[in-house]
Amino acid sequence: MVLYRDEALVLRTHKLGEADRIITFLTREHGKVRAVAKGVRRTSSKFGARLEPFMFVDVQLHVGRSLDIVTQAETVEPYARAICEDYGLYTAGAVMLETADRLVDAEREPAVQQFWLLAGALRALSSRAHAPGLVLDSYLLRGLAVAGWAPTFSDCARCGEPGPHRAFSVAQGGTVCPRCRPPGATAPAPETIDLLAALLSGDWSVADLAGERNRREANGLVAAYSQFHLERSLRSLRMVDRSEPAVPTPAVPTPVTPDVPVAH
Repeated sequence: MVLYRDEALVLRTHKLGEADRIITFLTREHGKVRAVAKGVRRTSSKFGARLEPFMFVDVQLHVGRSLDIVTQAETVEPYARAICEDYGLYTAGAVMLETADRLVDAEREPAVQQFWLLAGALRALSSRAHAPGLVLDSYLLRGLAVAGWAPTFSDCARCGEPGPHRAFSVAQGGTVCPRCRPPGATAPAPETIDLLAALLSGDWSVADLAGERNRREANGLVAAYSQFHLERSLRSLRMVDRSEPAVPTPAVPTPVTPDVPVAH
């Protein structure tokens, strides 16, 4: 019996048979892993509640032919508890899990940056460190950047001419100069461009002070940019609740999303 242990975030679950579930994990060392958790749907299960979406667990698995088998799970951080109690947090978190599942496409290929980026985003979301919409948009921009689709919000995305530039093109990869501006490019407010740059870099001192109008404009651009580069729509994105207060009161002092190196 070949066993291995890893830290993991639960991305999604599917029912299997009468009492089992297939769990999709994003692990720290082994990338995305799918495994069978036997008997977790029974009320007598010892670790069923630990294998729900949003949970951060220390999991032990037995290597199987097609799917591994969960043999043990211990809670590291119960993010699901706070996130699932609030609709705004839940819908934002659902988009994060779906996006992570898309960005880490191949199974068993290490994706350490994506793992820690998602873990930090879920921590910030569950602790209400920032408005859920801002945390979500920051995660989407930074997740895409780690995957190789880093947008630019200063120089021209096509020719590299120093900015700032007013036009933004999803297809070109960010702001573009007047010469490179394609038909259909938008012209967001300068404050919106500043907000997008702050969300990408993790500058929360700027992001938290952004006005509601700029947040909504930035959200539309982030949604369009994400779905363009993922090449299909995020099903959970349409359900996101944007009615949360602009700056929610943090429940407890908690570290914000950790910085992840981004290649420009």
